[in-house]
Amino acid sequence: MTDVVAPALEETIERTLIVVKPDGVRRGLSGEILRRVEAKGYTLAAVRLMDATPELLAAHYAEHEGKPFYDPLVDFMLSGPVLGVVAEGQGVIEGFRSLAGATNPTSAAPGTIRGDLGRDWGLRVQQNLVHGSDSPESAAREIALWFPGL
Repeated sequence: MTDVVAPALEETIERTLIVVKPDGVRRGLSGEILRRVEAKGYTLAAVRLMDATPELLAAHYAEHEGKPFYDPLVDFMLSGPVLGVVAEGQGVIEGFRSLAGATNPTSAAPGTIRGDLGRDWGLRVQQNLVHGSDSPESAAREIALWFPGL
C-alpha cells in the first residue's frame, strides 16, 4: 500500500498597513489594538510611534483630495502622534478590516475594535481609532510611504 500525501497548501503571506489614529493613541488604546491583532494570529513586522507630516498624509490620502472630508481628516491626523504598524499573515488585509469593524463606530459590530472601543463623534467618523489597507495594492503603496525601505 502506498501512502498518499496531500500537496502542501501554499500560504500566501500578506502585509498590511495599520495606523492607530490620534484618538486611539490619545486614549491609550494602542496596546489593546495590537493585542487584538496578535491574538488574531498576525505578526507585527514593524511598529513605530510617530507624528505624521502633511506631505505623508497628502500622499496617503491622495485619492480623497478635494472631497469634503479631506481637510478635516488631514487636520485630525496631524492632531497628535499615530502608531504605524506593518502586520503580516495569511489574509491579514481582509482579516484586519474585519477586526476593525465598520467605519462608523456607532454601527460597528460588538467584538470589533471600533464596535468595542470606538466612540460616537457625530459627523467626525474619521476619528474611528484605526486605518487598515483595503487591498494588496494599497498595502504595498501605503507601507512604502509609512515605512520606506521595509
